[in-house]
Amino acid sequence: MHRDLFDEDHEAFRAVVRDVVAKEVVPHYADWEKAGRMPRELFEKLGSLGLLGMAIPERYGGAGSGDYRYNVVLQEEAARALVTLGTVRTQLEVVLPYFLAYADEQQRERWFTGLAAGTLLTAIAMTEPGTGSDLAGIRTAAVRDGDHYVLNGAKTFITGGLLADLVIVVARTSSDAGNRRAGLTLLVVEDGMPGFTRGRVLDKLGIKAQDTVELSFEDVRVPVANRLGEEGAAFEYLTSNLPQERMTVAVGAVAQARSALNSTIEYVKERKAFGAPVASFQNTKFELAAVAAEIEAAQAMLDRAVLELVGRRLSGADAAKVKLFCTEMQARAVDRCLQLFGGYGYVTEHPIARLYADARVTRIYAGTSEVMKVIISRSLGL
Repeated sequence: MHRDLFDEDHEAFRAVVRDVVAKEVVPHYADWEKAGRMPRELFEKLGSLGLLGMAIPERYGGAGSGDYRYNVVLQEEAARALVTLGTVRTQLEVVLPYFLAYADEQQRERWFTGLAAGTLLTAIAMTEPGTGSDLAGIRTAAVRDGDHYVLNGAKTFITGGLLADLVIVVARTSSDAGNRRAGLTLLVVEDGMPGFTRGRVLDKLGIKAQDTVELSFEDVRVPVANRLGEEGAAFEYLTSNLPQERMTVAVGAVAQARSALNSTIEYVKERKAFGAPVASFQNTKFELAAVAAEIEAAQAMLDRAVLELVGRRLSGADAAKVKLFCTEMQARAVDRCLQLFGGYGYVTEHPIARLYADARVTRIYAGTSEVMKVIISRSLGL
């Protein structure tokens, strides 16, 4: 169906992204998967082309556009090429919004030029061993000591943490027995600060080119000048950005499901079984027709939500609905597509195997499907 989501500027941006992905990403992607990370040079290349600074003010080398649709284009073009720019996506769509919203003028002068240029890489450290989606259960603690906070604790499942120069750490600076959500603060830990160490790189089922690590903080002295926003206000900050973070996952889910469908259509037209193309069998036609219909429904829901997000009207409950529907749809679609590849779909040299493995986490991170259902049910008064 025709999409009314994008204008001429977005399509011009799409052409640039498509060219960059084809030339700078696709030829090297298999090597990055083996290495378990994307190289710093990629971020610098993307920064030099202006792809990392769309939302950053012009005075710092950005484009000054907060239009989320440019992020949608970036994800769609990566998916079209059967790759995932997970670490780039996290930096732009999950981490950068906190800098944009809460960095003071001195912090902007220190960091924004590097963020736009791709010379400063970022991560956000929320999840802790044993806490999962329970942000209020964070135990990493920071105690004020003059002009510094002394930070102690551990984080896990940190996307981009291996190469990050700046890590936004969610830490508890005070406790309130009556309100577990109070007392959380955002502190920016810089690479090289004594006591800040990176643990093992986690060996994941999918998204192999995205480094995911454990981080440790032992008596790390973080200057008060590195605090983002007000002390104790982090829970409100985090929840206000969750709708965009969940939309980010939904955008990737739909784009990757569509790529799985397109890849499967090409395959079944070429693959023969019992002397005929697999595409000629009624089962194949019915399966792919059902997948196409589900993707179209998810796309319509997603595009409407993107416009709500751009207009700053998207509620947390609606974002949860979109993430739940789109990621569950992705799981069904990719699974049905892989089935049509037969045994070849289980061999990792076929992109459908990677799409299948990558899809599994979308129902887990940024809030599990079960957490999405809790949020939705609350909005229903249940």
